[in-house]
Amino acid sequence: MSPPEKPVLLLVDGSSYLYRAFHAMPDLRGPQGEPTGAMHGMVNMLRRLREQVPSGHAVCVFDAKGPTFRNEWYAEYKAHRPPMPEDLAAQIDPIHDVVRLMGWPILEVPGIEADDAIGTLAVVAERCGYDVVVSTGDKDMAQLVTPATTLVNTMTNETLDEAGVLAKFGVAPNRIIDYLTLIGDAVDNVPGVDKVGPKTAVKWLTEHGSLDAVIANAAGIKGVAGDNLRKALDWLPQGRRLITIQTDCDLLGHVEGWPSLDSLVLRQPDLPGLLDFYSTHGFKTWKREIEQALGGGDGNAVPAPDLFGMPGDSGDGPETAAFPVPANLQYDTVLDWPTFDRWLDKINTAELVSLDTETDSLDGMIARIVGISLSTDVGEGAYIPLRHDGPDAPDQLPLDEVLTRLKPWFEDAAKPKLGQHIKYDTHVLANHGITVRGYVHDTLLQSYVLEAHKPHSLESLAQRHLGRQGLSYEDVAGKGAKQIPFSQVAVERAAQYACEDSDLTLHVHRVLWPQVQADAGLLDVYQRLEMPVATVLQRIERNGVLIDADLLRQQSQELAQRIVALEQETYELAGQPFNLGSPKQLGEILFVKQGLPVVKKTATGAPSTNEEVLEKLAEDYPLPARILEYRGLAKLKSTYTDKLPLMINPRTGRVHTNYAQAVAVTGRLSSNDPNLQNIPVRTTEGRRIREAFIAPPGHCIVSADYSQIELRIMAHISQDENLLRAFAEGVDVHRATASEVFGVAVDAVSSEQRRYAKVINFGLIYGMSAHGLAKNLGIDRSAASSYIERYFHRFAGVKRYMDETRASAKAQGYVETVFGRRLWLPEINSPNGPSRAGAERAAINAPMQGTAADLIKLAMVAVQKALDEQGKASRMIMQVHDELVLEVPEAELDWVRAELPRLMASVAELRVPLLAEVGSGPNWEAAH
Repeated sequence: MSPPEKPVLLLVDGSSYLYRAFHAMPDLRGPQGEPTGAMHGMVNMLRRLREQVPSGHAVCVFDAKGPTFRNEWYAEYKAHRPPMPEDLAAQIDPIHDVVRLMGWPILEVPGIEADDAIGTLAVVAERCGYDVVVSTGDKDMAQLVTPATTLVNTMTNETLDEAGVLAKFGVAPNRIIDYLTLIGDAVDNVPGVDKVGPKTAVKWLTEHGSLDAVIANAAGIKGVAGDNLRKALDWLPQGRRLITIQTDCDLLGHVEGWPSLDSLVLRQPDLPGLLDFYSTHGFKTWKREIEQALGGGDGNAVPAPDLFGMPGDSGDGPETAAFPVPANLQYDTVLDWPTFDRWLDKINTAELVSLDTETDSLDGMIARIVGISLSTDVGEGAYIPLRHDGPDAPDQLPLDEVLTRLKPWFEDAAKPKLGQHIKYDTHVLANHGITVRGYVHDTLLQSYVLEAHKPHSLESLAQRHLGRQGLSYEDVAGKGAKQIPFSQVAVERAAQYACEDSDLTLHVHRVLWPQVQADAGLLDVYQRLEMPVATVLQRIERNGVLIDADLLRQQSQELAQRIVALEQETYELAGQPFNLGSPKQLGEILFVKQGLPVVKKTATGAPSTNEEVLEKLAEDYPLPARILEYRGLAKLKSTYTDKLPLMINPRTGRVHTNYAQAVAVTGRLSSNDPNLQNIPVRTTEGRRIREAFIAPPGHCIVSADYSQIELRIMAHISQDENLLRAFAEGVDVHRATASEVFGVAVDAVSSEQRRYAKVINFGLIYGMSAHGLAKNLGIDRSAASSYIERYFHRFAGVKRYMDETRASAKAQGYVETVFGRRLWLPEINSPNGPSRAGAERAAINAPMQGTAADLIKLAMVAVQKALDEQGKASRMIMQVHDELVLEVPEAELDWVRAELPRLMASVAELRVPLLAEVGSGPNWEAAH
């Protein structure tokens, strides 16, 4: 049982799409001459949505007939809107019919608009832990955008998150209501301020911060626009009321179980019903698809994924017709030895067995087995319940005896096994004394290699590639405070859920594996990197790292004393006490009371007090410097010195992080619970945290770190002669760069010139512009532009690489690492300027960052292999960016210090030499 991903609720603004589809499509007609254009548009849109937004929970929301509460507030609301065209009105009922036949829940609530129903659902969904995607073409919906709610427009391929709203409208989501109130809504006949358009509205809101502040300062706003504003003052509160989407509507009686969202579930399409509908209205292509999926009309086969709007719909997904789902799933619940023996024979002779564990915890280090599921063919599965203890739990086979009889199969490397997130299940079985061997496939990693930019949960994979949807964990165990342990789930229900997991995993594998095999580069990444690394990571996590809890507690006390002292110093510098955690109070102190210069403003027009601003002000003023120091120490204390001792596993006495292998699109690993990759090392206090990562008696910590790895990869990829020469000759690459840029001999480069060159080297790798370079170096933009021009003149290969990579990324939608890992860039051709620019920067950096990730993974595999083959007791305990950390017995120290850098340098042959620098000591900090 892998940890569940955050669920997604997809909300479709059906009323918006009705009109847009009607006006966008030509005048299509069915066999009886009836209009069908809007139907075509809606079906197309819903098919595309199920591809773009994999989600099990969704609803299509339409406006109900009749007036709403806004008509009571304002009689002229929508008064100028013409009646619905007859040809569109004739399509409303058929559209509702086909939406239901496609498996979508429909919601219409009399007395409120679709916008208000969507707003209410979005707010409730966020409270329930969902991410929300609203599909609409209505600009008013931008007011709903939050960190958890985004908008998509399938007709323009536009996606709006918080940054996207700001980029499109010029104001943040929390100011969209104010913005629309000022400009008005002609479609709904809601007046704004006469002659005030988007530019003026943005200008006013940026200057004053909010509509209320604009109103308060109306007397001082000059010109005709100011006059019109003052004329509209009495109207603006009513305008704002009309434009504000209501998010607290009572949907009781309209959403089953409200406020639960369990009823808003996408269902399997009604194929016979769709066949009749498409036949009636002349949708010939879709009719043929269903006829093919139904296998001649028996009505039992499950459709190919293109009927769901899955990847096959656009030709970029798998061909699943070869793996149809059987009409009758055969799932066994194993409660007696004869059934167990039959399945034991089955898995011992199977070509591949899909395996999943059901447990009592998401923490792999402590999870214990509740049951085991197995599948040897699509549509078949077995669940062996072992520790169900609910009120109606049947007698079950004894856990220890079952595991004893399964252990030879588990530990036989010649018995091929498959899983979804195998690292977790390997931990679980290790908790029961079983070392699993023979894992040859992981669908999580297959998906990650093929489509790193998409979700990789089994639920997402099954929907996206199979058009199948099984029970969710919440379906069987409940959610929130009412969720029960899996051991208390009724065995019959648990068996269906568990068997589906193994069955779906096998089915997904049969679709994804041929695609991996078809691309030599991706196959190599999967077989030589990701699968072996999963095994190595499981061992690293299991090893854990020893923590000196007493030292951390001492550091925590010292930090607490320093934080209290800093608070007092800050109050003295400010001339009064204030809430250091309040940006508003801090802004008043800095910019009103002390009159410090405003460096940057927020989206609302208020002076920003973010870290970047404080760092700039700290160069000249003591108060911002103290506040920065306070924030840094407070974070260190809460995140590390306080928390790490609490995360020590009582059984092992160590901290065991979890490495997420399929998260970063570049291939890099991420660390969580605790995050060991973000320990700050630029401050003395931050580096002291690493002193608490210690070696046990008779051992030492060894750290090996790739030196300037991304610059070396840049030299290899770009084949720039000057960069290649610098690395080949072993000279300081930053000094060599300074020599080229500033036109001086290498030995004459000053420390300041080298610092500039270092910023240029790393800045260009991350797509830094002249503006960014100027800001970083504290120089004017023209000087920064001159440095970049000189750099590209002297390092022409780098410029050529950047230009060619941008062009290639735009043409194919991805870039690749040296080893063939595919790094997708969905926004590379986005119409949104900032999104597109970000993707272009990523296109430059991703091949280097991704190749560095591949190299450290190859190094991990090579080092583990050497340790095993040599029978060494040394073991890897951490991987942090480009660094490997080992716990080494003193007797093996010389061997490790010699072999570790050699192994890391020899995992690949690039055009420049790889260099790994090694250090050792009694703790992690001392090893640097």
